[in-house]
Amino acid sequence: MEHYLACLEHATRSFWDKSALNNYQGETFTYGQMATSIARFHLVFEAAGIRKGDKIAICARNSARWGIAFLAVNTYEAVVVPILADFTPDSVDYLVDHSESLVLFTNEDKWKSLDITRMPALRVAVDTETWRLLYCGDEKISQAYDDLDRLFTERYPDGYGPDDVHFPTDNFDDLAAINYTSGTSSAPKGVMLTYRNFSATIDFGQRFIPSSEEYTMLSMLPMAHMYGLVYEFLYPLVNGTAIYWLGKTPTPTMLLKAFSDVKPYLLITVPLVIEKIFKSKIKPALDKPAVKILSAIPGINCIIFKKIRTSLLNAFGGNIQQIIMGGAALNPEIERWLKRIGLPYTVGYGMTEAAPLLAYEHPWNFAPGSCGKPVDCADIRIDSEDPHHIAGEIQAKGENICLGYFKNPEASANAFTDDGYLRTGDLGIMGPHGDIFIRGRSKNMILSSSGQNIYPEEVEAVVNNQPYVVESVVVDRGGKLVALVYLDDNANLGPEDAADALEAIQNGANKALPSYEHITKVERMAEPFQKTPKMSIRRFLYK
Repeated sequence: MEHYLACLEHATRSFWDKSALNNYQGETFTYGQMATSIARFHLVFEAAGIRKGDKIAICARNSARWGIAFLAVNTYEAVVVPILADFTPDSVDYLVDHSESLVLFTNEDKWKSLDITRMPALRVAVDTETWRLLYCGDEKISQAYDDLDRLFTERYPDGYGPDDVHFPTDNFDDLAAINYTSGTSSAPKGVMLTYRNFSATIDFGQRFIPSSEEYTMLSMLPMAHMYGLVYEFLYPLVNGTAIYWLGKTPTPTMLLKAFSDVKPYLLITVPLVIEKIFKSKIKPALDKPAVKILSAIPGINCIIFKKIRTSLLNAFGGNIQQIIMGGAALNPEIERWLKRIGLPYTVGYGMTEAAPLLAYEHPWNFAPGSCGKPVDCADIRIDSEDPHHIAGEIQAKGENICLGYFKNPEASANAFTDDGYLRTGDLGIMGPHGDIFIRGRSKNMILSSSGQNIYPEEVEAVVNNQPYVVESVVVDRGGKLVALVYLDDNANLGPEDAADALEAIQNGANKALPSYEHITKVERMAEPFQKTPKMSIRRFLYK
């Protein structure tokens, strides 16, 4: 396994004048400009007295400069603390303090909402949009920042070029990042990830989904989460791929234009996005009477499905090799159609603690309903007496698995088995060919009065197939299953029609469900369910 910083060093030297980090329709940095910015920040960190292992936080919107900030910290061997820009100011204050961060990269608007008195260890705050200092608690640092051009010239009197790029690679087991899974101030879980963890998952990506200097990547997921950070940024960048950030949530029109302009080789997303595209773009075409008839005729249906597939892939820029989904299960009914259409999709499985990948399979070998096969940098097991038939907790051990949780020894101890396997909290079975099939979260599982295990995610998949349902959450109320549903706004259902729709949803779902999973009531939600940045529903809010 090669260290990912060795790969980055090689790419930087080889592609010095090639595009590396870009804001879509905005600022752009070549590999050489990126490396030069990194070297300049190393001088700032030296002036600030930052040492190896010190913590530096980043809390800002996705951008090319966010990427530079991350790499500057990462290659200096300080510990990066990515904090989600959507966290409340109180949460950001708390996490900067909890992580013991000495430097904060943020933007001016965010900084104005923060309270420096709650971050007593902080020495410097830097604006990710301009690189100017937002705060400096040490005059020596401020002076060094003002003299940066002179200091840089003194350090590199012959100029800074490819031969000057040297990134550390003798640090596999050193702490590289602390990634907080929430903004809570109650025993927050800051996942501790090493350079080995990052190297293992990036190495897997390069071997099974090779990137190239000829490719481009459109990044839409939050950089403060492992899924986006690794697979939309680090993994492609270290092999010469140019990264383009959207920066903010785009309108559908802007997103389609971005795909057309950037022409990415991969689409990294969550199932909810693909499900929305299917319901709004594909299903109406499939429901046309003529298409229904023709799609049932062998041979003819291949022509129809190819046309739909080509049209959809062209909408994504025309260069998409794979659509990789993660973070949640894909609706089984929609998945059956995607398979028939021949869309090159796959559903992976991972978590922050695995940096982040635990399972993946190439689209052409992907088993529908699964989340792929275990990655080869980890040993995956099902904690069950019969892992092929009886669901048990999915557990993992390997080079991509985290050290534990920062300043949270209790959570760290509880996260691992006695023999060192990470407890994922997910329940699943192992298919006959080694594919993992997730049944649900262990904490979400409902035990029926008859002793049956009910996985609400499986019930929700059936509910979501009913007319008008956009998304749902199934909860246990006094031993009865209740489905909370958010209906399609475009349906314009009045009170009477809505009542009929809810009854139809219940009846339709129950016809497809075994008796012990029958829904006793359907309740309409006025607003979409609140979600995590990975677009997973915050289930704990709905009981």
